[in-house]
Amino acid sequence: MFEKSLYDLIRGLRGHKGSEVEYIQNSLRECRSEIKSQDMDKKAIALLKLIYLEMFGYDMSWASFHVLEVMSAPKYLQKRVGYLAAAQSFRAETEVLMLATNLLKKDIVSSSVVNLLLPLATLPHILTPSLAMSLLNDILPRLSHSNTTIRKKSIVVLYRLALVYPESLKAAWPKIKERLMDENEDNSVIAAVVNVVCELGWRRPHDFLPLAPRFFELLVDSGNNWMAIKIIKLFATLIPLEPRLVRKLLRPLISIIQTTSAMSLLYECINGIIQGGILTEAEGTQEGDEIAGLCVAKLRGMVVLDADPNLKYVALLAFNRIVLSHPELVAMQQTVIMDCLDDADISIRLQALELVVQMVTSETLQDTVNRLIVQLLKGHELDLEPNRDNSVDIESNPNISSQISQSVSENQRSRTQLDLPSEYRNEVFTRILDICSRDNYSDIIDFEWYVNILGQLLKLLLRLNVGSFTLYNDESMQESPEADIAMRIGSEIRNIAVRVKAIRKEATRTAESFLFLADHQQTQRTITSPHVGALGPSAWLAGEFADCLAFPDRVLNILISPNSKGLPGATLALYLQAMPKIFLQLLSSQPEFSTSSYAEYSITLARLITFLEDLGAHPDLDVQERATEFLELLRLSEDALKSRFDTAQEVPFLLTWVIPGIFKGFDLNSVAIGAQKKVPLPEHLDLDEAINDKLPRALDNSFEKWMEPKEYNSIHSFYYIQQDSTSIHWDNSLGAQADTSSIITEQLKDYGKLSDHHLIRKDYSRDDPFYIGHHEGNLEKADTYNFLDVNNDELDIDSIPIIDLRMGDGPSASSLAGGQSMDVEKLRTRPGRFEIAADETIDADESYSSESLNPRVESKPRSQRSLLQVDSSGLERMTLVDSHQNPSVQPKVIQGAEELEMAEAMRKIEGLRLEMQRASERINVDGIPSEGTLIKKKKLKRKKRPKTKVSSKAEVEETSE
Repeated sequence: MFEKSLYDLIRGLRGHKGSEVEYIQNSLRECRSEIKSQDMDKKAIALLKLIYLEMFGYDMSWASFHVLEVMSAPKYLQKRVGYLAAAQSFRAETEVLMLATNLLKKDIVSSSVVNLLLPLATLPHILTPSLAMSLLNDILPRLSHSNTTIRKKSIVVLYRLALVYPESLKAAWPKIKERLMDENEDNSVIAAVVNVVCELGWRRPHDFLPLAPRFFELLVDSGNNWMAIKIIKLFATLIPLEPRLVRKLLRPLISIIQTTSAMSLLYECINGIIQGGILTEAEGTQEGDEIAGLCVAKLRGMVVLDADPNLKYVALLAFNRIVLSHPELVAMQQTVIMDCLDDADISIRLQALELVVQMVTSETLQDTVNRLIVQLLKGHELDLEPNRDNSVDIESNPNISSQISQSVSENQRSRTQLDLPSEYRNEVFTRILDICSRDNYSDIIDFEWYVNILGQLLKLLLRLNVGSFTLYNDESMQESPEADIAMRIGSEIRNIAVRVKAIRKEATRTAESFLFLADHQQTQRTITSPHVGALGPSAWLAGEFADCLAFPDRVLNILISPNSKGLPGATLALYLQAMPKIFLQLLSSQPEFSTSSYAEYSITLARLITFLEDLGAHPDLDVQERATEFLELLRLSEDALKSRFDTAQEVPFLLTWVIPGIFKGFDLNSVAIGAQKKVPLPEHLDLDEAINDKLPRALDNSFEKWMEPKEYNSIHSFYYIQQDSTSIHWDNSLGAQADTSSIITEQLKDYGKLSDHHLIRKDYSRDDPFYIGHHEGNLEKADTYNFLDVNNDELDIDSIPIIDLRMGDGPSASSLAGGQSMDVEKLRTRPGRFEIAADETIDADESYSSESLNPRVESKPRSQRSLLQVDSSGLERMTLVDSHQNPSVQPKVIQGAEELEMAEAMRKIEGLRLEMQRASERINVDGIPSEGTLIKKKKLKRKKRPKTKVSSKAEVEETSE
């Protein structure tokens, strides 16, 4: 039968376009039959084809035993195929791997160099702890081999052994160190040792600090760029342990930066200087300033002169690290960095954006933010025609307007458009808010400009949602980045209005214009957009500072529109909080009523009541509670408005002072984050004491069993047995229900569950219109009378007691408002001196640090895995230096007798685990015990010589004499 070679397989695969799967299946069947052949050449060719098909994703683990057979072939070409298949297909759980131990031992000690290189190249891919422990003593002598390549590969294999079996590093380190310190050693072997030491150095740098003189010598004299890169990385980990290395390394590093033409060495040298803290340690010295300026100049050259985007990215990455210690040097390159914001590579733009955020100052803040907003406008071709009636004009800022016109002309010339992915766009929004609100708005000089910027961001957010809308449900919408950004912008406007009183009117007008725009967009679509996150803070701002609104009637119409019922519960709750405040502001703005205004406000009040009645059964409990509370207040307002207009055409006192007094009190200032933790606990408060011992049992379904029968009957009759309608009588003169609580009180007194104080309080608050008793729920069920029915002529609203909530003889509201407006005008003339209110907190005697207020939970250390997917955390527990040899460099990791015992116990457990693993890998044969059998050597029996021959010989001698 004709046998296919690997080249035939590749040609056939290319020739069967469209039917590759069928061709590969036929080839696999051929390989399965060929690999069982006794001819080793045929078996090797079949295995080579399986290796090629395995790269396409076809499993070849079924051929692991045949791989082992080809590995043991006598010919080098066949053996090479077997080792290649082992490196590609063998895993730690491969069963036949334990059978390869003796074969590997044999090839490692082989006198043939080519055969010796095969296991050294394969071992890093197939090593297991048991295999590493078995082969350690065979690999160590190879470090003294006469061949340079074998010494180099042996060093790399020992590093792989140290990852899976950390104990091997302690045994191999003296020979590795010997290769490093040998001045006559080949450069490739020294480079291999430096690579291994660099990989181990970041785990235990203390063990390699005594080798610093040798590394410094190699850095200066080697001339190998790759070795210099590794040594610089190693010194970056050693400098924190020995700061005196900084003075020693400054001149060589400056020389490398000035003379090298290799960009890789140049960047790694700059990166090592930054990571090692050389810039910080040498700050203030002449050499430190020289090397800092040299690094910035070289990085600028990478950004400006080099067209490679990779170098531009790593240069910006280095700039982000230098700006922490030398912001003034990086700020000098602001023009170059700002140009990177328009780069075609999104990763370069993100790095430039992060760098811009760190280098912003109060002088450059406005220009930077304007540049970012122009980028958002230019990237999405937004409609720049403003809606001057109900929106904040983006072109109202002259700086942005000029930049917009310039960018539009550039677009017309180039006919190209900057692509802005949604992730980058959201990052720009977030960064603008970060740099403006940093350190309690310390970089903002003009808060009018900042409020204008927030209004532009809201308008941009609305326009970006048009045409590129993603369908969200309520939960995913609240978790979307766009919703978070909208919520944060709205919170920023609210925060500015609360903290900076001089800009409160402008902030309220900005929130008002956003409500207009959002309502216009919402009427054109039936799907809720993510920008609803900003509607809640805007509505809160409109209600809290309703006197600053330009069109309070339009805002109120937006809040009570039918579209508002479909908003999320958190947003709708803030809408409900703002509705009565804006309505009361409308009433108080007109001291006298006309017939037209009375009809207008009556219709508005009726719409409010209808809107709140529909929310009485809302699934959100907060919305349901607020709707019920405000509904009762508005019903009282409706009744008072009607009765007062019949007698005198003026706003009732109930609507001008009593109900507004509920919402007016102390100013709502921002509260510090840790203020709640500073509230002292009462002395007699025991948080561990149960409030109600019977509550856990009450949650059980069988609560009737633990409750007393008499008590259960009374509670059951109170809640579940309907009272006779004749027992409820009415006092028409008062327009309220008569005291029906006395009947219930007499019933409950029999069981001793109601105190006299409770009865007195209920009797006192019976006629209080602001008191909501437990029996009011039955009033709606009774058809006899409803005291909230405004059509009932017997209801006397004047009998309701009026409470004056004004405290003291303070100045009137009008005088306060006038004084406040005068202060606003004064502050506007000097935009650089705004007063920002601080967070409210509690002045406690004890000092609370940021760590105590935000305790960090110590997380469990993660297992460190290398690129070889091996847990290397065991290397951190190994020490290469004895404590009596050099105690100064010994790390203080293990302290105390308990930790020493724990480390010793862990070492023993690891040894026992490896022994058990090796025992489980042994082959058990039926009929032979697991501990094995004792084989005795059979003794050979020697034949006895006959004695007759000796005696006869003696007799012959005697006769001869």
